[in-house]
Amino acid sequence: MPDTATSLSISESRTYSISELAREFGITPRALRFYEDKDMLHPARDGMTRVYSHRDRARVTIIVRMKRLGLPLADIREILDLYGLGDNERAQKRKTLEKFRNQVKEFENQREDIEIALGELQKGIEWLENDLSKIGPANEHAESVAAYDAVARKQLDDA
Repeated sequence: MPDTATSLSISESRTYSISELAREFGITPRALRFYEDKDMLHPARDGMTRVYSHRDRARVTIIVRMKRLGLPLADIREILDLYGLGDNERAQKRKTLEKFRNQVKEFENQREDIEIALGELQKGIEWLENDLSKIGPANEHAESVAAYDAVARKQLDDA
């Protein structure tokens, strides 16, 4: 039976290339470099090659999940920066809770706006369908065929 501490340290010592992380998380290498530019990731270097650690991989997991929840990168970075303060992640968890609550409020406001917009669109559809039914069926197809025929005949006559 393998020693848990040994297997844990082996998995923690594993490194990842930029293409491995990009593929695993369904993002581009450019996105990873962007997160590095924003000081959210700190890969080691082996010459010109970026070498991502287990910790970097965990940070990418957080970034991707929080982006999916609609949090701005500035908020995500603020949360990431609170990791490892020696307070059992209390500050990070409190900040995350605050950001999540704010995001819920934002989504509720957006849902309200969407519901209003959907109602207005439905009214517009009903009005347009009703108005079109009063006008009667269109001969748009026959008119476009006749117009095409006229252009084609003119071109043949001019040739």
